[in-house]
Amino acid sequence: MKKIIYFISFIGLLSCKVEPQKIDYGNAHCVHCDMTVVDKTHAAQYVTKKGRAYMFDAIECLVMKLNDEKNEDKMAFILVADYANPGTLVDAKTASYLISEKIKSPMGANLSAFSSKEIAKKTQSLHGGTLYSWAELKEKFSK
Repeated sequence: MKKIIYFISFIGLLSCKVEPQKIDYGNAHCVHCDMTVVDKTHAAQYVTKKGRAYMFDAIECLVMKLNDEKNEDKMAFILVADYANPGTLVDAKTASYLISEKIKSPMGANLSAFSSKEIAKKTQSLHGGTLYSWAELKEKFSK
């Protein structure tokens, strides 16, 4: 009987784990605009402190949703696709952002994220555009 109680408790603890979820590209829908998430270079996700994950087809959708709801402090994770490593999600708050007309994004803001400022600058030198930090990006999309 004790083994059963321990096992049930263990399963309960596992189900409460707060962590990012794998994006089901081609099937997941953006919680902001309802488009299908297909682009591995521009997707995003946030996970609430309660463990609920929400997917976005574009970084601008994520930023606008957070700006609209003013609930960033309720998030355990805020993640954006690293343009240089498709399918890899990085911390949105530490990522560097580039808006370049030469790099198209799903919602038309031409917004891409990079895991490091150096890679973002290198990409900017090739494609032009303007670099942003997380705070600057949120400000830009709040208007």
